[in-house]
Amino acid sequence: MKKSLITLTVLSSLSVGAIAQSYQAGDLIVRGGVTNVNPNSDKAGVYVSALGGNTPLSVLVDDNSQLGLNVVYFYDNNWAIEVLAATPFTHDITIHDPQGISLGIFDVNVDGATLGETTHLPPTISAVYYFDTDTAFKPYVGAGLNYTVFFDEDFKKTPKSLGFNDLALDGSFGYAIQVGADYQLDSNWHINASVRYIDIDTEATFKIGNDIKGSANVEIDPTVFSLLIGYKF
Repeated sequence: MKKSLITLTVLSSLSVGAIAQSYQAGDLIVRGGVTNVNPNSDKAGVYVSALGGNTPLSVLVDDNSQLGLNVVYFYDNNWAIEVLAATPFTHDITIHDPQGISLGIFDVNVDGATLGETTHLPPTISAVYYFDTDTAFKPYVGAGLNYTVFFDEDFKKTPKSLGFNDLALDGSFGYAIQVGADYQLDSNWHINASVRYIDIDTEATFKIGNDIKGSANVEIDPTVFSLLIGYKF
């Protein structure tokens, strides 16, 4: 009995040690799961030259969740490079028009309506630092750069019927910061959770009718939440 207890204790110690092992130089991690992009932007004022510049109109961008992917390569026990990717995010753009605007040809009042939508990809590369804990819990912090490209911008049916057309959003360079943690399930598999802030600013341009041009400088600046499962190669 005593011998069995000793053997069990040794095996348990080895098992815990295997789970709690530190990452090593050359380790490659691939993760997949759910990522939510939640814009923090306030309402962005809309500029329409035909109306003398600034208008009562404003726009907001809503949140969206998609399949999140990232790859992490370790240079030593602490430092790594992480590349964030995802399937394309699609966001609705809501217009706020508390007063209604008159364009001379027709009156427009679309307060609270979904004006249009845009799809984007926010690839981000970050330097990540993992803290030494000697446990299965591996917290880290990171900072890096993001480039967001927008595509498939389009107005919804109702705004189109009112003359809105030619919606376009500029691409955006910005910084990204994050905190996160891995929890090791065994020597290869782990669960990852992270929160990051990404600086995303874009100019949205559009037309009303053929000649009236409008624009809005939108500071999207999302908080990005991820819950992923990872595998170490």
